[in-house]
Amino acid sequence: MSPIPDPQVARAQAVSARGIAMPPEGLPAPEVLDSWVRCMQAGLDSAAPLSVPVVEAGELRRRRESAEVVRRLAQAELETLSRQIAGSNFLLAFADREGVILDLYTDNRFSMSGSDAGIVAGSCWSEALCGTNGLGTALATGRAAAVTGLEHYFLQLGDVSCTAAPVRDARGEVVGVLDASSYFESRQRHTQALVQMAATHIENGLLKHQMRTQWLLAVHPRPEFLGTLSAGLLAFDEGGRLLALNARGSQLLQGLDAAPGTSFEALFGESFEIVMARLQREGELRLRDALGSALVASCIARPPLRRLAAPAPAFSPRRLALPAAPEFVAEDPAVAEAFALVEAAVRMQAPILIRGETGSGKEVLARHAHRCSGRSGAFVAVNCGALPDELIEAELFGYAGGAFSGARREGSIGLIVSADGGTLLLDEVRELPLHLQAALLRFLDDQSVRPVGGTTSRRVDVQLLAATHADLEEEVAARRFRADLLYRLNTVCVDLPPLRLRRDFAPAVRSVLAALDRRASISDQAIERLAQHRWPGNFRELRSLLTRALLRGAGRLEVADVEPVLPVAATGPASALQLNATEVVRRDFARSCSVSQTARSLGISRTTVYRHLREAGASR
Repeated sequence: MSPIPDPQVARAQAVSARGIAMPPEGLPAPEVLDSWVRCMQAGLDSAAPLSVPVVEAGELRRRRESAEVVRRLAQAELETLSRQIAGSNFLLAFADREGVILDLYTDNRFSMSGSDAGIVAGSCWSEALCGTNGLGTALATGRAAAVTGLEHYFLQLGDVSCTAAPVRDARGEVVGVLDASSYFESRQRHTQALVQMAATHIENGLLKHQMRTQWLLAVHPRPEFLGTLSAGLLAFDEGGRLLALNARGSQLLQGLDAAPGTSFEALFGESFEIVMARLQREGELRLRDALGSALVASCIARPPLRRLAAPAPAFSPRRLALPAAPEFVAEDPAVAEAFALVEAAVRMQAPILIRGETGSGKEVLARHAHRCSGRSGAFVAVNCGALPDELIEAELFGYAGGAFSGARREGSIGLIVSADGGTLLLDEVRELPLHLQAALLRFLDDQSVRPVGGTTSRRVDVQLLAATHADLEEEVAARRFRADLLYRLNTVCVDLPPLRLRRDFAPAVRSVLAALDRRASISDQAIERLAQHRWPGNFRELRSLLTRALLRGAGRLEVADVEPVLPVAATGPASALQLNATEVVRRDFARSCSVSQTARSLGISRTTVYRHLREAGASR
């Protein structure tokens, strides 16, 4: 058996074989050097004239027909790419899995340069035949590849720069490759990112086509990104077994056994049939995977004529223990008051400001408001802190086609218009830049939206809700938030108490536990131990902690099950079961004699402090 050559030695031999001087600091990336090694071992002569084989017309037609679906998707992306890099002397190509080019888009200046010699429809650019090149090397490695100038194995391609990305189907098999080539001197740094984004578009479209008769879910930690390239796609059969997922889905489920055949219950710990029923009723649903990571899911395809084993229960507007949010067992007077107030406010179409800590249920309350409003439009939730400053205006108000670099040809209607006839929630509204606050105020005044780059406005009918965990009055004083916008947003203002101050702590714990495992139970002593924790993450933290406890316990949780999963120094100065919320606020205020300090200490708004002080008969 021949010894395996040392990679460094093989690379050095490949560099030497090319017959050109190249100093060590000028050596290409290891993946290019590895490609040179493969080319040398295949007997290719880098200095010889390159002769690119071309298949006959009949064979090209057969290959195009065989790749009909992926080719159609690729053509749409080639057209978009051609507009995005127009004027850069480019050539765009889509090739099949064997490197045979099926379609080309070429800038005239590139065509006239002679650099495109041999790059024609039907030409085969596999690495084994044409040496190191973006298209062929991407196919050889199964990864995106960028090859610039003399990094090409054949020296006659030294004036060309190319970048390519493979395209995989729902089974993860490479079915084609997308390539963009240009003059070495006119290459653009962002081209590689654009090509990879285009390849991802094709892969997502192909997965949706191949899984169109199955359950197909989009998942992402943030609901506003469910319709973007950042979303993971998960396909399940009718029995809840995973069939396929895209690359982003693999990233989001990292650490889990997300292989074909894995059950939905193993990934998310919930009944597949019940979750699908809830998704169809509510449109979006919060899930938590087996490792405790929070995701939002929406259903974008389902099997035809599917009969659910567990039909969804009918929604009753007066039932405060919502199926999708079991923590909202509204036995706490403050929570019941908040629900009643938003129900009345949406009937008047008044703007609503919801205040509360992270994880206290602001979005759940907003969804309840939407359901009670009777509006037929969509519920659209936007996390203002999750959108880049330079894109948030376009995301909210939409944009005209070609309004900025990378904008799609058809433009975008924006999130506000997508909520027309429905409800728009601006979560973490404090994060809106000041210039966007002014634009939002104008919208509240005239209910009209003009897209970025557009010349006409469109009137929309939107129930607006805003949510924040910040003290917006302090933000106004610090000149980080517009006073006039605050006056409009808090026409109706509701406060959700944090979990540690809720009087219905025990029912809430039991309800969250039931949502995780209907067969599980928890002792009163275990709940008392949980009540000693301050719960900075509120219901999100509670759900995560109970999940970990269930993995330790045997169906009934006792103190010994919850104690090990509680954070160090979990006890707070007051237990939600030992003291009611008003007593907690009164005692903290008695120590500090400051409403602001009490609010910061307990993580609640000053309005909530004032309310509890009034209930206790205290004064400032």
